[in-house]
Amino acid sequence: MFNKKVWGSLVMAAVLLVTVGCGSDAKSTSEEKTDSAAKVYKIGISQIVEHPALDATRQGFIAALKDAGFVEGENLKIDYNNAQNDQTNNLSIAQKIAGDKDDLVLAIATPSAQAVVQQVKDTPVLFAAVTDPIAAKLVDKLDQPSGNVTGASDSNPEAIAQLMKFISTNFKEVKKVGLIINEGETNAIVMADKAKTELAKYGIELVKAPVTNTSEVKQAADSLVGRVDAFYVTLDNMVVNGFDAIVQTANKKHIPLFTSDRDTVENGSFATVGFKYYDHGYQVGQMAVDILKNGKKTNELKITVPDKLDLILNLKAAEAQGIAVTDQMKAEVKDPANNIIQ
Repeated sequence: MFNKKVWGSLVMAAVLLVTVGCGSDAKSTSEEKTDSAAKVYKIGISQIVEHPALDATRQGFIAALKDAGFVEGENLKIDYNNAQNDQTNNLSIAQKIAGDKDDLVLAIATPSAQAVVQQVKDTPVLFAAVTDPIAAKLVDKLDQPSGNVTGASDSNPEAIAQLMKFISTNFKEVKKVGLIINEGETNAIVMADKAKTELAKYGIELVKAPVTNTSEVKQAADSLVGRVDAFYVTLDNMVVNGFDAIVQTANKKHIPLFTSDRDTVENGSFATVGFKYYDHGYQVGQMAVDILKNGKKTNELKITVPDKLDLILNLKAAEAQGIAVTDQMKAEVKDPANNIIQ
């Protein structure tokens, strides 16, 4: 017969072994969870220049990440780089980002996206504020882009068509529209060609005034005075960077000024057909969440375009430019509470 004391000791030893084993497993599981929760995601951002539309894009992107639980200073580290519209800086930033171990890269505006896509090959790349990603050679197709690149275009060709129709319908005296343009920027060329085609339908000519740097914008605007009946500005980073000079000329000479995004309307142009760049950036931020949190691949995320288009009017700019805003113009605004700027 077994000694009861011996038997009791054996049972207690077995219990201790099981408890220690379970405790070890629990500790291991706890450590794994802690390690996972402690992961800090790194995102590199390249932005070509500071101006309201691109800044709003970045802010919307970061807001979408925050809403999904990615918070700077906690589990998110953002390396923000601005090229200040200098192509040498732009390339250097792309090369630096390529050498970093980021979880994801965001390129804001076409020149930044082109440089980043050339340099970054193994990390998911998202782009924003790009007019034509195929013409810019960022992706091969829109629905299922191959490689490591996807994102959102900030141009819906329908927006240009609607704006040019608005001009022809409400400004019968406009026979020539002046365009200050950096012809070295792919997105500006694409939009200019679309505007030219649309204006031609109404017998209106597009007159270009090329620039090669921002300091030439005012001179270009002044050179169009007396030659055109209205101004138009595309999503041209170089030109938008000198936008205040165009506003000054338009106001001084009472020339209607039309642009391609809400931010420039808020900053002095009369009208556009557009959307909020903050919302555009937020949309790209949601794509980043799909990649970082939900494990999506870039080729599973199609290129998106703005789909909430509306006419946006600035009544103060209208007064400064000598424009009589009619009830017919206002009636074309779908959301007057937000898109008629007093």
